[in-house]
This record gives sequence, C-alpha cells and structure tokens, in this order.
Amino acid sequence: MDFYLGIDFGTSGARGMVVDQEASIQAQVRYPFQDSPAAVTPKIWQEALFMLVEQIPDQLRREIKAIAINGTSSTVLMVDSAGNPTDAPLLYNDARGSLVLDHLRSIAPPNHTVLSATSSLAKLLWMRQQPSFSEARYFLHQADWLAFLLHGQLGISDYHNALKLGYDVEELRYPEWLESLQIPIQLPKVLPPGTPIAELRPEIADKFGFRRDCLVCAGTTDSIAAFLASGAKLPGEAVSSLGSTLVLKLLSRTRQEDARYGIYSHRLGDLWLTGGASNTGGAVLKQFFTNAELESFSREIDASIASELDYYPLLKVGDRFPINDPNLPPRLSPRPDNPVEFLHGLLESIARIEARGYELLQQMGADKLSRVYTAGGGAANDTWTAIRARLMQVPVVASVYTEAAYGTALLAMGGGIKGEQE
Repeated sequence: MDFYLGIDFGTSGARGMVVDQEASIQAQVRYPFQDSPAAVTPKIWQEALFMLVEQIPDQLRREIKAIAINGTSSTVLMVDSAGNPTDAPLLYNDARGSLVLDHLRSIAPPNHTVLSATSSLAKLLWMRQQPSFSEARYFLHQADWLAFLLHGQLGISDYHNALKLGYDVEELRYPEWLESLQIPIQLPKVLPPGTPIAELRPEIADKFGFRRDCLVCAGTTDSIAAFLASGAKLPGEAVSSLGSTLVLKLLSRTRQEDARYGIYSHRLGDLWLTGGASNTGGAVLKQFFTNAELESFSREIDASIASELDYYPLLKVGDRFPINDPNLPPRLSPRPDNPVEFLHGLLESIARIEARGYELLQQMGADKLSRVYTAGGGAANDTWTAIRARLMQVPVVASVYTEAAYGTALLAMGGGIKGEQE
C-alpha cells in the first residue's frame, strides 16, 4: 500500500502526518522547538526534519511514495552554492524590509502584495545590502530549503511561497519589473505546489529506510496547507481561521487583489483563494477571559438574539483587513458590568468583522459565499458558531481536519494542485 507524508513547519515546532490512499491518517509525529521562534536556526529546522522522520514507524516509512513540506509564509534565507545558509534567516514577521519600501514602491505596481515590510521581496532587498550577500548564490523560502535537504536540488520553490516574492501567479513567470531589478543571485524556479521535483537523495532513503523512488514534491505555506485540510473544495466555500487573529480565505473563480483593503489571492489550480487577515480574534478574548470563563459564559448567551454592543475588538491600534488602517483605534466601550453581556458583545462584533470581510470580497467580484469551514480554537465555541451563522446566513461548520500537516500530505498524494494548466 502507498503512503504519503506531509510535514508542517510552524512557529512553535514541526509536525508530520502520514496518510494512506484513502486520505486516512496512519501516523502523526511532532517535534516542538525549545527556543523562542527568533532563536530557531536552520540547523534546528534540519534537526527537527530528521527527528520527525525518525519517529515514523519503519513499516510506514518503507511504503511512503511522496513527501511535501509547508513552511511559514515569507520566512526566507540565503544559501551558498552547496546550500549552506550564509546568514540567519528572516522570519515571516521580520519587518526589517520597511527600510527598502520606498525603493520598492518606485519599482513595483501600485497596491502590489510585495509592498509590505514583511514580504519576501522586501526581505531580499534588505539582505542585498548586507555584507554576507556576496557569499550567497540562492534565495530560498523555508519550505524550499527543507525540501532541498531531502532531494538535493537547489533553487526550486512553489507559487504559494513565491507570491510575496513578486512571482506572477496568473502568468506563471517573474514579471518584467522584477527582472529589471537585476538581482545578482538565483531566484527560485517556481512550480505548482505538489509537483514532483525529484526522488529522495539515495543516502537519505537508505539511512531512514525509505523507498529509493520516494518523490519529494513542491510545497506550500502553512495557511494554505490548513485550507487544503479543511474539506473546502467548491467556489463559494471558505475557511475562517479563528485563532489569536482572524484569517479569511474564500475559494473563487476570480482573482481579487487590493492592498487598500488588505485583500490578496493565492492561486489554487484553476481557482483562486482570495481573502485577508484581521488583527481581531481570540487574543482579544483572552485579554478579558480565561478559557474556563469563555466556556461557561458562552453557554449563557442566547445566540439567536443580536447584541446591542458595537465594538471593534483589537489589542492595539491598527488593522489590516477588512479595514486596512494602521491607525484604526480599538473600540471596547461601553463595557457592561455583566461579563456575559460583555462577551456576547465581543463575539458578535468579531463575527460582524468576519461577515463584513466576506461581503467585501463578494463586492469585489468573488464567488457568492455558500459555506464557511472554521479552523482554530474558535471552531469549538458552539455559541460563537451560531452567532456567525446568523450574521453570514450560510452554514458554518468545523473544518474536517485542522492540521496543516494533513493538508500537506494531501498535496503529496495529489501530485499537484488539481486543475493546473501547465
């Protein structure tokens, strides 16, 4: 029987999941990072990768047909011609690229996805100014480098990771304005996610007891892997991730891009995954309530009745979507004495922001919302689910699977995103 391995590199650690041909989970392994995300080096990534592989039962390893890896979006590094890192990586949330934004604005089209301090391209232009740049030969994303450790071919990426590098995911090529930068370094060759790249390096196959013909595939980002795991497949279906923040992704036949509202789209075969990320979410709730309080107070709320309280729940000034305004103030008053009423107001207000986000995507021309899958901690709150369903007027259900490693295993099994036009 054939098995498929998906590996997820998140901020707190790495996870692996093995599935069979029916997409049933056969094994789950994890490797938590001991250090803070900023202290985690490529050496630790490499250690985590091989420690994960070692934890998979031998009899499964012998039958694994393909492997895919996801990493955090815009976590990048420079390597030399042998693939060794020439400097510390820049993590997904590293904003040093803000120093080159004015330069970038003079080159990139207005409202382009790369015009962000944390984009891969902003990081690359910042790295170009560092002394270590002269030793570098390739610019890679986290998932690209980890896959290289397995297949041994440098300079290969996928179009999910390459979106924020400026790769044109509609035309499937680097745009002319990016080529005109004449960056003296190899930009990755970009493949559709899930495309087989090469067989495992023979020494790795032998050391860990894999088949010699086990394929390593082009990867994806962690948030898209979580979307693939959710069960959403049709235009109009969406995934809301209700974690510490709120992230919306709507499957659409049309592409939406508008930096004014923090909207951008990832390509998914012949379809588009359009959406944005708000700073509202569970982190605000945790500021006021313990997990036990959230659970007990939620049970006392009548979800069929709208709360009169109108908040914009943020931990600090600024939001990205559906209002993209770094100066947007949090609105958390008036605060009633009754904590159940206060929680009702918060849950209702976050749900209104979610509904407004999906309305905005549809106004821009995305497919009509038909169903919302929910990932993240908020998926377990039945009261919140009922409030959200009332406001959005579509079925709201929990994601079938919430682990990004599961979505990445499906990518390895599919041999590429479905419907890809080569």
